[in-house]
Amino acid sequence: MQRNLIVTKDGSHSVAIPEWEVSYHSVHGAIQESMHVFIEAGLRYWFGQHTAASRCVVFEMGFGTGLNALLTILEAKRLQRKVMYETVEAFPLEHSITEQLNYCEALQQPFWQPIFESLHSGEWNNTQAISNFFSFKKVKSLLANYSPGEPIDIIYYDAFAPAAQPELWTQEVFEQLLNMLSPDGILVTYCSKGDVRRAMLAAGFSVEKIPGPRWKREMLRASRKLKAES
Repeated sequence: MQRNLIVTKDGSHSVAIPEWEVSYHSVHGAIQESMHVFIEAGLRYWFGQHTAASRCVVFEMGFGTGLNALLTILEAKRLQRKVMYETVEAFPLEHSITEQLNYCEALQQPFWQPIFESLHSGEWNNTQAISNFFSFKKVKSLLANYSPGEPIDIIYYDAFAPAAQPELWTQEVFEQLLNMLSPDGILVTYCSKGDVRRAMLAAGFSVEKIPGPRWKREMLRASRKLKAES
């Protein structure tokens, strides 16, 4: 499978798969999309709802470029809250691509470059203590074969779009994800397709449509507690 490094409209990198006609992030801006969908609507929202919580557990579906993990490291430090981060990736990116990713440069955070590189180069299936506020574990596995070590507070659902990987957007998959969540956990995803929302509802989620990142009208946030919108 051919994977090509591309530059998105906010100057940050992503990776395109020509065969599937998809990219790992929005071509309108990789960093701005990830910040909006996963950090603002996910991590910040959850901590805002749990002001007394000193830690949370994040699970990311698809480690990919590592951008979501990097942004979470920076946010955990800013908030001074501990994040235990786990992610699965069945098809890791090649070193020839990851060594070129410009996220630390684009974020004006050069100090974090060696740490970002360690996310990619570190051992699989072992927990790394990245900082006082962030621990990291990546598992080389398909989602179907993954089981978390403890209940998940926030799921970053960042699989490729349903047109490319429809098998990852089914009711059965969302039932698995719901069973992974803590009682007040949430799931956030950039995708707002009607079929996806209906699969989430059928699995037992409550789902709300919220404003999406730039160039995208809506995204989804799901939980056990929120009332479903019509």
